[in-house]
Amino acid sequence: MSDPKSVKLVDESNGRSSELPLLSGTMGPACIDIAPLYKDTGHFTYDPGYGSTASTKSAITYIDGDQGVLMYRGYPIEQLAEKSSFLEVAYLLLHGELPNQTQFASFENDITHHTMMHESHKNFFQGFHHDAHPMAMLAASVASLSAFYHDDLDVDNPEDRQLAAIRLLAKMPTISAACYRYSIGWPFRYPRNNLEYVNRFLHMMFEVPSEPLELSPVFAKALDLLFILHADHEQNASTSTVRLVGSTGANPYASIAAGITALWGPAHGGANEAVLKMLEEIGSPDKVETAVKRAKDKNDNFRLMGFGHRVYKNFDPRAKIIREMCHKVLAELGVNDPLLDVAMKLEEAALKDDYFVERKLYPNVDFYSGIIYKALGIPTEMFTVMFAIARTAGWIAHWIEQHETPGSRIGRPRQLYVGATNRDYVAMDKR
Repeated sequence: MSDPKSVKLVDESNGRSSELPLLSGTMGPACIDIAPLYKDTGHFTYDPGYGSTASTKSAITYIDGDQGVLMYRGYPIEQLAEKSSFLEVAYLLLHGELPNQTQFASFENDITHHTMMHESHKNFFQGFHHDAHPMAMLAASVASLSAFYHDDLDVDNPEDRQLAAIRLLAKMPTISAACYRYSIGWPFRYPRNNLEYVNRFLHMMFEVPSEPLELSPVFAKALDLLFILHADHEQNASTSTVRLVGSTGANPYASIAAGITALWGPAHGGANEAVLKMLEEIGSPDKVETAVKRAKDKNDNFRLMGFGHRVYKNFDPRAKIIREMCHKVLAELGVNDPLLDVAMKLEEAALKDDYFVERKLYPNVDFYSGIIYKALGIPTEMFTVMFAIARTAGWIAHWIEQHETPGSRIGRPRQLYVGATNRDYVAMDKR
């Protein structure tokens, strides 16, 4: 919404100025509308990493990093984590409101009956080497969905957009499980539509034809919670990627595949995988104290992964929720794993060390999610795939919002050019 206030920017070198409006949202800091800046002054802005730039207007997720606040559509993450389910949260992100019983039953039914992969899609996996990374297979497989559903890809048609959302939410677990099973040489499992969303995925992951799968209820509860916590996180790198690709008019499957590849980076969705590698480097609980000392040494390249957060300057609200679930999972399963012992010892050391407390370097959601995934028997290379299943809800919600927002334009960032000035071509024999 508009704010009657404005900011005046003056270029003192030539006297040119620009009156820049202040735009206020329903919550959070106001934003300076710099759209008139180039026309008025001939200048662009420079903001590496877009740390101070709002790239869009959105009504989906709100974060206050200083206060440790995360809300989906106005609902605090703490309430959703305690009372909701991932599928209900997905509906909320897509439609803006929590569903009533009839709406949720219809949504769940739609999801359930779009879980199958096309049989030809299964053959697609045969083109991958047996040890291909699951994220590589996932990105390629999701992009290929546009080849299977090209008749329903009018991005300007609201019904086609909703159908694509249903298909992505329904098929992402099926494709993800297939990526895992292909990598270990197991036959693919068809989705069991008599099971709920998370249980269905776990059966596709771990069930073998020779015997039924028996899972502790804590498996599904923990995974559902992780999916809720990872469902969206405002304009992060992968979501911004989905929006940038989507701004070109690209189909939703290509846009989400781009988000998957962005998520793969160790600074983003691969962070919980990096946590496990760090724990492996530490090796045993008796070496935690040495690791903590190394982390505090500015001259040592060793870093504790999964501590602190770029956005949350106080604490990550998801970390407290997931910490409780992490300890519950470990107690319930009685897992005997040296790396988990290292993780718990490291958590204990960091929470009482003044160096970390003063800098608010608390264990974050990536620290605990990696521990939970490992305790559940999910291999490290699948961690980011699990993240992608959850984040699909947020990605597709943002993709749809973008197409429903009047005046949306193709993304076209500017640059500060630092290359060579004009020069003449010299023939090769004269160089």
